[in-house]
Amino acid sequence: MQNYTVRPAKSVRGEISVPGDKSISHRSIMFGSIASGVTTVTGFLRGEDALATLEAFRAMGVQIDDDGETVTIQGRGLHGLSEPTDVLDCGNSGTSMRLLTGLLAGQNFFSVLSGDKYLRARPMKRVVGPLAQMGARISGRAGGEKAPLAIQGSKLKGIEYDSPVSSAQVKSAIMLAGLYAGGETVVREPHLSRDHSERMLRAFGAHVETFPGGVKVRGGAELTGRDIVVPGDISSAAFFLVAGLIVPGSDLLIRGVGVNPTRTGIIDVLKGMGGDLELINQRDESGEPVADIRVRHSKLTAMEISGDVVPRAIDEFPAICVAASLAQGTTVVRDAAELRVKETDRISAMADNLKRAGVSIVETPDGMEITGVSSLKGCAADSFGDHRIAMSMMVAGLVAQNETSVSDVECIATSFPGFVNLLEGVVQR
Repeated sequence: MQNYTVRPAKSVRGEISVPGDKSISHRSIMFGSIASGVTTVTGFLRGEDALATLEAFRAMGVQIDDDGETVTIQGRGLHGLSEPTDVLDCGNSGTSMRLLTGLLAGQNFFSVLSGDKYLRARPMKRVVGPLAQMGARISGRAGGEKAPLAIQGSKLKGIEYDSPVSSAQVKSAIMLAGLYAGGETVVREPHLSRDHSERMLRAFGAHVETFPGGVKVRGGAELTGRDIVVPGDISSAAFFLVAGLIVPGSDLLIRGVGVNPTRTGIIDVLKGMGGDLELINQRDESGEPVADIRVRHSKLTAMEISGDVVPRAIDEFPAICVAASLAQGTTVVRDAAELRVKETDRISAMADNLKRAGVSIVETPDGMEITGVSSLKGCAADSFGDHRIAMSMMVAGLVAQNETSVSDVECIATSFPGFVNLLEGVVQR
């Protein structure tokens, strides 16, 4: 296990670009593989999660070439995948496992999905349950709650499903199964989760219709390959947004960030806390809104974070916790129980780490209360094997008194292999 030591920073300044969006990178491989014709992907994220998806489709007979600039997918069509001869290893990627479960449920072959010890501990019944209602034959540990998952492809029927959680992974898994199902499949969710699947499937030619509170998919449509430009990942930009706000004297420009409205909860929250954030040069690329984001050091104030904004910022909460720990007053997070079933229990993990840094935090079942302090203490932080916890605590270390060490930082390669070098490139000491 590799530890990393962070020293305090005087400021964070410069211009950077962050790697391609992880959600869109996953989906570009999946949808391109089951489309007819060629799909090219520029800006693909070469992190461990998205590469796990790429390798899974190679194992099902899809020719995927990567020259370092562009990923080229020779699509096999909706029914052209081949039965894999071995277990499909999803690594640490919940997106890979949950979306593949939906896609594989309607194939005419047998497959098995597994992953690392963290992924094998995450809940899968939220996907397996509705897929079973569609006629899927899926078995796993703990009655289908835990991976490995064995999937015997079968004939599926469309359903109407009211999801108890706002999860793009659950919604997307059901939508992908819906491509192979007879009739219409309808998914409703309590709050709108990220809508990359809806946007991209429609662009590929699927029969997808959105309505307030949900989405409808009609099975049987043939998808057609296309060219995709992947924008920078706002979840990766989040660490630099928070660093720019909390380190005095900072002025940072992040170029080419995806600002899909279902993903910009982080911007709404940080602005709500008083953060100086400006979206510049807003444009559309491959059907996704993109902008450059300028961030400058700001005095932050506490706020309540709950309701619709939570699923729009779900992956950014570890970084938000760092901002809240330096905001004046007590920030209250509610409606975020989903954080407890991420790569780790992110509520517990961030509470544990920020307490070590001298912050007063009270955990609640679906969130936390964070009382800001004037400065953080250097500490020995634990990543818990979670890439977003590791990067968040490295950002916290920039404003701590004395050094902060973060354990097991190899996990950062899951989503952001070049994070350390990019961060050190803009930190002034």
